[in-house]
Amino acid sequence: MTESCDLTALEARRLIGRKALSPVELLESCLARIVAVNPAVNAMVALDEARAREAAKAAEAAVMRGDELGLLHGLPVGIKDLEETAGLRTTYGSPIFAEFVPEQDCGMVANIRRAGGIVIGKTNTPEFGLGANTRNRVYGATGNPFDNTRSAAGSSGGSAVALAAGMAPLCSGSDTGGSLRNPAAFCGIVGYRPSAGLVCSEKRAHGWSPLPVLGPMARTVPDTALLLSAMASDDARDPLAYTLHGRPVRGEPALFHPVQGIDLARLRLGFSEDLGQAPTERVVREAFRARVGALAPLFRAAEEAHPDCGGGDEAFEILRATMMLTAHGEKVRTRPQDCGPNIIANVEEGLRYTLEDAARAAQIQTRIYRDFQRFFERHDVLVTPAITISPRNWRELFPREIDGQPTRTYFHWLALAYYVTLTGHPAISLPLGRDAQGMPFGLQIVGPRGGDAFVLGVAAALEEAFAGDAMLGRPVPDLAALRAAAPISGMEGFLGFD
Repeated sequence: MTESCDLTALEARRLIGRKALSPVELLESCLARIVAVNPAVNAMVALDEARAREAAKAAEAAVMRGDELGLLHGLPVGIKDLEETAGLRTTYGSPIFAEFVPEQDCGMVANIRRAGGIVIGKTNTPEFGLGANTRNRVYGATGNPFDNTRSAAGSSGGSAVALAAGMAPLCSGSDTGGSLRNPAAFCGIVGYRPSAGLVCSEKRAHGWSPLPVLGPMARTVPDTALLLSAMASDDARDPLAYTLHGRPVRGEPALFHPVQGIDLARLRLGFSEDLGQAPTERVVREAFRARVGALAPLFRAAEEAHPDCGGGDEAFEILRATMMLTAHGEKVRTRPQDCGPNIIANVEEGLRYTLEDAARAAQIQTRIYRDFQRFFERHDVLVTPAITISPRNWRELFPREIDGQPTRTYFHWLALAYYVTLTGHPAISLPLGRDAQGMPFGLQIVGPRGGDAFVLGVAAALEEAFAGDAMLGRPVPDLAALRAAAPISGMEGFLGFD
C-alpha cells in the first residue's frame, strides 16, 4: 500500500483539496519516514516538528472551512540549509553559523509559505554550498539513498536524498556549478535550474551575476513545475528580477503549472556526451548513448552536435572565484580554523587572479553565450549527461581523476553543468534509469534562452514516454534496506574532512 509520503505532490495536493487527505496525515507520514530512513543517509538535519504540526492543523482547518487554498496548501517542503528559515536553525554547513537562528525567512522561503507550503525542516549541504559532495563539520556527510557509502553529490544533496527516500514531496535547492542538477542525477530525482531572476534572491552579493540561482526539486517534472510556480516572483531587491508594466516578465506562475504539452515530434534534438571537452567517465558515456538511442526516435530530427564551450573551464573558474572572494575572503582571513578545505581553496584561487583575468573570463563567457544562440537557431533542444561520473564513495572529497585523466579543479567534474551555467540557459536533470553500476542516471535537458516553460514541457514529455519502462523509468531506492542500514554517522570520516 502506498504511504501518503510517497504520493506525488500534485496528487497529494489534489487529495487535500478534495478533503480526501489530511495535511496532518501527510505530515505525520513524512515525519515517520524521516525517523525510519534518515539515520542511514543524514539528509534532513534540522526538523521543525512542532511548528510544522501547528501549520498542518491550520491547513486542515482551512480545508474544512472551505477557504481558498494556495498552490502548495498542506504540502511539506524541505529547505536547503543555505536558505534562511525564521526560527529554525540555518547553519550554511559552517561551524561559524552552527547556532544561527534567523529572525525571518529569505524571500524564496516566504513565497513557499505564502503558497501554503509547510516547512518540515532543513536539508544538508556542503559548507556554504561549496562542493558537490554533501559533507560538512556541523552535520556530517549525506549518503546516497541507493548506496549510503556513495556520494549524493551536491550542493543540494540533502534535498535530493530526502526526496528520493520520500521524506518530503518537495524540496528547495540552489545551483551555480550544477548544485540542483548534480544531486538530482545521483539520486534519481528531478532538479531544475531556472533562468536567472525567475526565482528571486535578495542575497547574492554580486546581484547582477546570473551564475547562482535558486530552484525547485521534486520526484517528477510536474511536481517540480508546481514548486517553481510558487517560488517564482518579482522582487526589486534582485537586480535580475525585472518587471514590465507591473507584471513579472518570466515569473508569471501560470506559465509553469500546469506543464505545457510539448509535441517532441516537431522538435530538432542536438545531443552531446561531453560538450566537446568535459572529462566524462566511460560508464556515463555508455549510459548516455543508450538513452539517446531510445529518445532520438521521438524527435523530428536528432544529430550529435553541441555549442562551442572552448575556454569554459577557465571562464567559470575565474568568474566563480570573484564571487568566492566577496562572500568568503573575510572568513578565511579572520577565522581560517573554522573554514573547510573547499572554502580556503576558493579564496586562495581568487587571490591569484588579476583584473586582466576577469576581463578575459567575461569575454569568453560572452562568446560561449553567443554560440549557444547559434546552436539554438539550428536545434530546439540540447541533451547531455547531467554529470560526468557515476557516484563514488563520499569519503572522496572530489574526483582527482576521471578515467585516468587528472581534473583541473575540485569542481572540474561538474563541467557538463557549469558550461550551461555560464550561458544562463534553463536546464533540468531528468532521471532515466540506472547506469551499469546500478546507480541512477540523470539526463540534462537544456533549452533556449528564457525557455523555462518549454524545458519543463520537454522534460515532462520524456518522463511520460518512459514512465513504467523497467530500464528508463525513474529508479526508486530500496527503503527496506535503508531502514535496516546502520546509521551513516557511525562510518569513518562522517564528521569533517579527514
